[in-house]
Amino acid sequence: MPTSHISAPEALIYAMVTVSAADRAITTDEISHIGSIVRELPPFVDYTDDWLADAAQDCGKILRRPNGIAEVLALIKSSLNPRLYETAYVLSAEVAASDLALHSDELNFLGLLADALGLDRETCAALERGARARHQRV
Repeated sequence: MPTSHISAPEALIYAMVTVSAADRAITTDEISHIGSIVRELPPFVDYTDDWLADAAQDCGKILRRPNGIAEVLALIKSSLNPRLYETAYVLSAEVAASDLALHSDELNFLGLLADALGLDRETCAALERGARARHQRV
C-alpha cells in the first residue's frame, strides 16, 4: 500500500537516501554524511539517529517497489513546502558529492529530482558546484 504523506524532514531523508542508493551501492561515507547532516542541520533538530534509520528503511522499502523512484519523488514533492525544494536538492547533491565524484546514476536521480520539484538547470548546477566545493580535500 503506497504511503500518502511523510513529514518534511522525512522527505529530505528520502531524497538523500535515494541519491545514495541510485548506484545500488550505498557507501559508508554516504551513510556517515547523511548522519552528520541530520545531527547538524536545523530541519532535523527534533530527530535522532534511530529515527534516521527508520526513515531510511522505509524509503528503501518504497524504492524496491515497481515505480518506487516515481513514488519517492512524488512523496518528496507533496511533503515539502516549495521553499524547501532547493534544500532537498542541495542535500542530495551533498550526499552524492561526499565521495568526491558524481556518478551517472546519481546525476540521473538528481535530474529526476530537479524535474519533479521544478528546479531550473542553472540553480541545480550552482547547488551541485557548491556541494562539490565543500567536499574538496586540501
